[in-house]
Amino acid sequence: MNKILITRPLPEAVEKRAEKLGEIAYRKQTRPMNDAEMVSALNDFDIILPTLGDLFSEIIFTQVIDPRCKLLANFGVGYNHIDVSAARAKGLSVTNTPGAVTDATADIAMTLMLMTARRAGEGERLLRSGKWEGWHPTQMLGLHLSGKTVGIIGMGRIGQAIARRCHFGFGMRVVYVSRSPKELSFEAEKCRSIMDAASKADVIVVAVPGGAETKHLINDSVFAAMQSHAIFVNIARGDIVDEAALIRCLQNGQISGAGLDVYEFEPKVPDKLKTMENVTLFPHLGTASMEVRTGMGNMALDNIEAFINGQTPMNLV
Repeated sequence: MNKILITRPLPEAVEKRAEKLGEIAYRKQTRPMNDAEMVSALNDFDIILPTLGDLFSEIIFTQVIDPRCKLLANFGVGYNHIDVSAARAKGLSVTNTPGAVTDATADIAMTLMLMTARRAGEGERLLRSGKWEGWHPTQMLGLHLSGKTVGIIGMGRIGQAIARRCHFGFGMRVVYVSRSPKELSFEAEKCRSIMDAASKADVIVVAVPGGAETKHLINDSVFAAMQSHAIFVNIARGDIVDEAALIRCLQNGQISGAGLDVYEFEPKVPDKLKTMENVTLFPHLGTASMEVRTGMGNMALDNIEAFINGQTPMNLV
């Protein structure tokens, strides 16, 4: 019987199903694994179901000579916390859970767009403070999204889901940047560069994968290309954005505001961002619904079940 480690608590239905796949060990802590835990797990378990923050880096794999573990079945679409090349060199396969997260993440992107554009967080704080003096014609004027231009950086599953919501739901013009040509079910303009998209859009949304290739992809140059009334939204990975550059940009009034669900040094969020009224901050809520997290868990278990049965997992990376 395979020994399987689940590194953080998952929805009850997922844990019940996991019991049928082998001898399950549950790590009850909600914080990521430390280095010693990861090294020990690679030696002690046949399969590990890790999550965001469990940093299986090259350094971790160099500390394991002949790991017992043969599969890292990641819970999540993003796997930049796993050095896939180093894992393969040690004989491990890696899977992820694409598709299950698409609509939920796109919904969060729209929530951040709307809250930032219409100053909803600022308005709620004003009301709760007891300082609201009532409606007047120039109260908290924000950006009207209908008919505006959205720039999608990364037109994969999630980028397309965001673009569809913007196009069909709000009549927005869509411009985008993508490494490869896309056949889309809606009208959209492919831009030459990120700077080109930034200069045309009223809202920029980042939806590219994390990793070394995209670290600080969004930087001073991108923010400088944006229009002064534009807002910036990130639902991808925190280190895609040069957070210091974003803070400088907001402080200098180069753009109107930002909506963030992820952070460069998560879970640390700079105080300078917390104190800005024109910034909407979420605690990484992208996939935070019971249905979606259960779906993610079941997809991870599908990958594990296929692996145990000698089949190629559907979501091998």
